[in-house]
Amino acid sequence: MLDSPAMGRQVHLWCYGHFGPPVIVFPSAAGFAHEWDRQGMLEVLAPLIDGGKAKLYCPESNVSEVWTAKDTPLSTRMRRHHAYERFIMETLVPFVRDDCNWAAAPMASVGCSLGGTYAALFALKHPETFRRSLSMSGRYLMTEFSGGENSSELYFNNPLAFVAGMQGEALERIRRNTHLTLVCGQGQWEEGCIEETIAMGRLLDAKDIPNLTDIWGRESRHDWDYWKKQAAMHVPRLVS
Repeated sequence: MLDSPAMGRQVHLWCYGHFGPPVIVFPSAAGFAHEWDRQGMLEVLAPLIDGGKAKLYCPESNVSEVWTAKDTPLSTRMRRHHAYERFIMETLVPFVRDDCNWAAAPMASVGCSLGGTYAALFALKHPETFRRSLSMSGRYLMTEFSGGENSSELYFNNPLAFVAGMQGEALERIRRNTHLTLVCGQGQWEEGCIEETIAMGRLLDAKDIPNLTDIWGRESRHDWDYWKKQAAMHVPRLVS
């Protein structure tokens, strides 16, 4: 548990590994810190973790107060998202660097489904901290979660919107410092995810932002069986 002044409470955090570059793992819409453990993702990544090639830090999220809280006013939802962003940058990142005894540790961000959205968001908004990211079956058009309602606060957490408008030094920061990997299948339950993943990859290309878009076949579903395979392929590349 970590005390978070921004969140106004303690936040659950599960940690794995004894050595190696740190990887921040954002949970899916469930929001649970123990999700990757319960879903068997750590078994897939055991060679990295046990071999001292990566340390995984899995915080809970407040996604149920933000993206899936459809009956809550958008302004309130964005305030809760900002509080979570402050928790990550002001509490979790310093904790991880201290735990790794590595003051300027370059971090990777990873997630599935809405966790993939968080992984991409943090890399795009904080590229000097999150040098690489992996988003599996993420969503990138966040007005789909606001019923079409928009605001300046939502704009800057809506990747297909704010990245399209980026230019100058803000864009150069991303180009210099980070790399995004977007993965998505074309199978069952990937509706929305596949279209937005392709659109996001094209936008990153158009903005000359370092990225890899990896589209899997029609057998690849929006579930943990395929996210395990995708993680096994791509997470080692984040920490190499």
